[in-house]
This record gives sequence, C-alpha cells and structure tokens, in this order.
Amino acid sequence: MKASRVLARARKGVPTLQASSRQQHAAALSTRATCSSLSSTPASGPSTATTISSRTSPRQHALLHPSLAALPARLGRRHYASTPETSEPSLNKTPLYDLHVAHGAKMVPFGGFHMPVQYAGQSVAQEHHFTRSHASLFDVGHMVQHRFEGPGALAFLQRVTPAGLSSLAPYHSTLSALLWPGTGGIVDDTIVTKLGDDSTFYVVTNAACRDKDLKYLGEQLEAWRGDGQPAVEHKVLEDQGLVALQGPLAENILGDILADPAAANLAELYFGQCRYVAVKVAGGRQVGDVLVSRGGYTGEDGFEISIAPADAVAVTEALLAAAHPDRLRLAGLGARDSLRLEAGMCLYGHDLDDTTTPVEGALSWIVGRDRRAETDLSRGAFHGAAAVLAQLKPKSKGGSGVDRRRVGFVIEKGAPAREGSEVVDAATGEKVGVVTSGCPSPTLENRNVAMGYVKDGRHKAGTELAVLVRGRKRKAVVTKMPFVETKYKKAPA
Repeated sequence: MKASRVLARARKGVPTLQASSRQQHAAALSTRATCSSLSSTPASGPSTATTISSRTSPRQHALLHPSLAALPARLGRRHYASTPETSEPSLNKTPLYDLHVAHGAKMVPFGGFHMPVQYAGQSVAQEHHFTRSHASLFDVGHMVQHRFEGPGALAFLQRVTPAGLSSLAPYHSTLSALLWPGTGGIVDDTIVTKLGDDSTFYVVTNAACRDKDLKYLGEQLEAWRGDGQPAVEHKVLEDQGLVALQGPLAENILGDILADPAAANLAELYFGQCRYVAVKVAGGRQVGDVLVSRGGYTGEDGFEISIAPADAVAVTEALLAAAHPDRLRLAGLGARDSLRLEAGMCLYGHDLDDTTTPVEGALSWIVGRDRRAETDLSRGAFHGAAAVLAQLKPKSKGGSGVDRRRVGFVIEKGAPAREGSEVVDAATGEKVGVVTSGCPSPTLENRNVAMGYVKDGRHKAGTELAVLVRGRKRKAVVTKMPFVETKYKKAPA
C-alpha cells in the first residue's frame, strides 16, 4: 500500500481493535493490548503511576486529572501529518522516540503522540510483507496501561465491562469493552488481564481515547465509592513502554534475549496468556519483571511486551541487536493499519464508537456466558445490560435484535472503498450501509478489502451489494473475516 494512501485515510480518526466471530476471539484478543497467562512470581515494575482510588474524592480526582473536565478536540480524529511540531506542539513522546528518529522514522501525530508511520528504506507494503514473512517490532507505548487492585477490582470491572472475569484464569486475558450506562454503547475497547488472584488486573486502552476513558473511569469509581462498594485502586502506568513483536519468527527472537529460557517456557505460552520474564540487555545486565503477553494486532503469532520506562530502550535495542535486520525490523503505523484490517480487527473511532453496541459490532462473544441473565446493576449486571442482552436475541425470537451489523467486504478491482463510502443495493441503489475501513490488501495481491455496517438481513456472507467509489457503483461481496488466515499459537484443544 502506498504511504500516501495510508496518510490520507488516517486523517480522520482514532485507533483500536476488534474481532469477529469465534475465530476472531483470537484475533481480537491480540488487539493492541496485552494478554495474560501462567506466571510464577509476578511483580509490578517501577514505572511512574497516576493513582485514582475508589476512595478518592471528586476534588482529589480533579487535581489528579485536571484535563478530564472536557474532552480534547482531537478525540474522534486520527491524523497522520508530516509536521507534528507545528500542527500539535503539545504531542507526547513514547520512551522510544529517539530510537525511532535514529532509525530514520517518519514521525507523525497519532493519539496525542509523536509516532512512526514508516521507516527509511522501506515502503509501508514492504513493512507489511516483512511482518508476515519474518518479524517486525512496533512501538505501541502510546497505549494507556492501567492496573486495578483491591478487594473490589473484579466486581468493579464487571460493572463497566461485560467480561466474565470470575471464570478467567490467572495470567489470562480477554478482549472486552467499556460500556456506557443505559445504551451499552462502546466507550472504548480494551484488553483485561487477570494478574494472579481476583484483586489485581492489568488493562490496556486506546491512546486517542485517553482523556475520555479516564474521565469515564473516574466517574465510575466515584459512583462505586458512593454505593459503599469494596475499595478499588486505579493506577495509570505513565511512560510504561509497550512494544509488539509480531511475525512467524517472534518466538525465536524473543527467546534469544531471555535470561532463563527454561523458566520462561515460551513454547507453552499460548495465545491470550502472559508471563513475567527476565531478559538480557547490553552490558551484561538483566531486566526483570517484563510482562510478555502472547497476542498482537496483526493476525500473526507474536508478543506484546510491557517494560518499565527506564528499561524500554534497552530491551528494544536488545531485540533488534539479537535478531539483526534479516530477521527483525522496525515497522510503523502504516503497516499496522493494513495488517489489522486483513486480520479483521476494529479501529476505534472508525469501526466502533460510542453509539455502537457489542452486538452491532459483531462482538457478541465478549459478553461472558455468565453475564447473560442479570440486568440489575445492584445485583452485578454490567452497564447497558438490558439493552445489550435484548439485542442478543433476534427479533424473530422475541428479542430486540439489531438494525445494523458489522461485516467485511471484498470489492472489485479499482480504487479502494475508503471510510465513509456508501454501501448500496446493487440493483436499486438504495443505501444499506457504510464503509468504516478499507484498503488494498498487500497479502492478497492488493485486492480491495473493507469493513463496515449494513442493514440487518444484508449481513450474510456471499450477499452481493455495491459501494459508491468516486460516484460509481463497484461490486462488493459480504465476506467473513479475517480476510487473511490468522496464525495465533493456541493452546492444544
């Protein structure tokens, strides 16, 4: 895919993840955040943490987060520009900023950060293909990493998400979503990981939703405190490093820097699991308490690696040095976007938003099996349960169902269908939906793929529709996602 196309398509939104169907339960888990697993001696890194407790007063909360009173104008816009210093002078930097510049990265504004869109000497398509054939390293340190601790942590998270966390095994993760009260609309999608017992959770949310999410969580914690519920402490792991090592060579590359490969046992660390490990870095030093989670946002096998701020550069450089460029290269946002679309994963602000429910977004499976009966918040229901649970049952069976559904499309050759393109009935021209993401697929020899929403009843695979591209109808066939087979390392059945 040409970089110019990626830059142009990205000027409108914000990032995140997704899944679709049972097969995508895998795909979505890998979404951008971090997974979980079996570990022996977990420990939290020494990163700077912003703490909001369920015992924090409204005034204290305002002092901790003075910017939460109003959402920033950039929410809802994702824009890759080539001159971030002049367009957004207050952009943040991840711990790897200087490393990116040293490697010739083209830095652009994304989610309130300076982020690499691609690197010198490689096109976006080349970075994409190298990820599929070898391995790539993505900086995802702009994502917001949280810890929730205390006797009320599990119950609080089960109020704000529909996840079945009681049955989630230690050091395992699940894709979920923060939901609005009443409507069940998606505030943000997230990965929730249980670290040990029911009192400690690691949560990752989207960078571009940071202010909105923190305001939401602060309000929910205050309401929780007001209800006299068990204490919950919320910490934002400020400046914590997060890198995604993705591709078929990922396990071998990570293994090369492990201080104790036998203890880490990557061969038996499966998709949706995590462990704390120690790694070797330059100078013979070891870095411990590195949280390694199997998953990612590309559809490939890989890991997302959470690192204390002081060690983020050293661990990243150790991976690059151990693998050499013939096995591992840095990759940017451009390749990340096309890879995630091929894998059928959502981008928040495009494919999901505050008005979209999990059922409409083809994410019904994130509603835990043990969360599908209760609608009373005081008895353990999640926000929006009445609306969401009614949607799970089709209208034909007495439920409310939904009027629209998220689907994938394969579109005939020519200019690709981009976000906002109308989906119409091929014969009558009646509008039946809209495209939310689309691009030529590098893996599928630039076949045009897209996802979007169509009226209920038009969502079945094989349905022939049309999209309007530059005023012309183009044939579009509803297609199951992922478009490219995922390669997650799953636990034996």
